[in-house]
Amino acid sequence: MTNLLSNSNARRVFLAKQGLSAPPNRALTKDGLLQLIHELGFVQVDSIQTVERAHHQILFSRNQTYRREHLTALLEKDGALFEHWTHDASILPSAFFVYWKHKFRHQEQVIIERWRKWRGEGFEAAFAETYERVERDGAILAREIKADGHVSGGWWNWHPNKTALEYFWHTGKFAIAGRSNFQKIYDLTERVVPAEFREPEVSREEFVDWACRSALARLGFATHGEISAFWNLVSPDEAKAWVSAHRDELIEVLIEPALGGKARPSWAFADFLSTLDDYPGAPPRIRVLSPFDPMIRDRNRTERLFGFFYRIEIFVPEPKREYGYYVFPLLEGDRLIGRIDMKADRKKSTLDVKRLWLEPGVKPSAGRLERLEAELDRVARFAGVEKVVLLDGWRG
Repeated sequence: MTNLLSNSNARRVFLAKQGLSAPPNRALTKDGLLQLIHELGFVQVDSIQTVERAHHQILFSRNQTYRREHLTALLEKDGALFEHWTHDASILPSAFFVYWKHKFRHQEQVIIERWRKWRGEGFEAAFAETYERVERDGAILAREIKADGHVSGGWWNWHPNKTALEYFWHTGKFAIAGRSNFQKIYDLTERVVPAEFREPEVSREEFVDWACRSALARLGFATHGEISAFWNLVSPDEAKAWVSAHRDELIEVLIEPALGGKARPSWAFADFLSTLDDYPGAPPRIRVLSPFDPMIRDRNRTERLFGFFYRIEIFVPEPKREYGYYVFPLLEGDRLIGRIDMKADRKKSTLDVKRLWLEPGVKPSAGRLERLEAELDRVARFAGVEKVVLLDGWRG
């Protein structure tokens, strides 16, 4: 029997899985923050601070009582979180570190060959001295170990010690002990990640099972390609094989798309349909999402479920941008209703709103604009600026 999941139910499930259905003003403790990140799976890190750093905004959009100092403590003092790569640099529960050890071993096998093509022969010349320096002297910033006379120039011109630091981080020998002005502080992994998370081992079979099972649990429903892409730990073929091997635990569901067309076959756990009523609807308020929010990370899934086409235009030349350099999606209830271009001006202590675009069929009613302005006030307070300034022509 084929099970059809309506688009409204699909959105409701996915938003709940993404932590966007719980009351956004409930008190969030440090332990609650750790639990939220565990349920999300990861929180992406990005250096751009047009309004606020991506990881802070992602967490704030789910709970307006989120406190940055709790995240810092979980990362830098408690060892409950660590920073590494999924598809991008992310903050992850340290309880997952045992699975990332498989990623480290894979990286070690391929990274030397790949980086030699990028960096040239001899790029690993500073590896031994860099490791010894960190082992002997402790946590360090890349700038503190920079070779004399080297002129930095981004990825293509890392100084040799920076290359070594990144290699040892990517392969799990170093970990990020903290950040200073968003620059990584590197240290030996055994001095950052607690032994309870660092020392256990799991088999390859256990690793693949966890990667697929935990991804599907956080997505609610997914194709094997979406299961693979969630953590970027296993290949689509491995995810497909996992689905085949666990058919007795799974059901096939057809997901109704937002804009019509053919329903998409996906997989879900066997009890999925019987638990649909357990997922609450999303709060009706408007929320500004980070461009790096995990809810919209899979752009194709976003378009299918919400009928919302979104791309970041940072690397698009300005004359060719459809919207703007760094434009934020707007979530209202269970709908993505538009996008907004804004920037925090910390010298003037203002949140400057440059332009609002609403999706076709979404009307700028008085009630909707009031909800938007209430959210902008919340974002401004979170960003540490005093007021929202609606610039001329912001309504388009």
